[in-house]
Amino acid sequence: MNVKQLYLKYSHVSGYGKSISLLFARLIVAYGFYGPAMMKWSDIDSVASWFGTLGIPFPTLNAYMAASTEMAGVVLLTLGFLIRLISIPLIVVMLVAIVTVHLHNGFSCGDNGFEIPVYYMLFLLIFITSGAGKFSLDRIVFGDKS
Repeated sequence: MNVKQLYLKYSHVSGYGKSISLLFARLIVAYGFYGPAMMKWSDIDSVASWFGTLGIPFPTLNAYMAASTEMAGVVLLTLGFLIRLISIPLIVVMLVAIVTVHLHNGFSCGDNGFEIPVYYMLFLLIFITSGAGKFSLDRIVFGDKS
């Protein structure tokens, strides 16, 4: 067996892990949004005030929108439902977080930079392009092409 055949065989076999990888990625990303969502909901007025200091327009409305989007993301990512749809507003939340909080700190997460939000956005882009995988409500409701 030559290198090309070996690699093609490996690629075929490793493809069986796609759905379980998507499941684990969804659960990890959902967990990552859970903490910030719960923090926002626990004291939404303080979050709205903080948003105001960051120059975010309509800070109270945007605090509720961010908290609601993150919590919807937690539920939908965990269930694997409407993944391609919920990923878009979650990316918007990450972009706003990068621009308003993290960008001026540089890339490194150790300096509160934009590294982690970028990773979340990359995972969300993967969910948009790959879907939720076999272990999802998307698969049950919408079938193989979800």
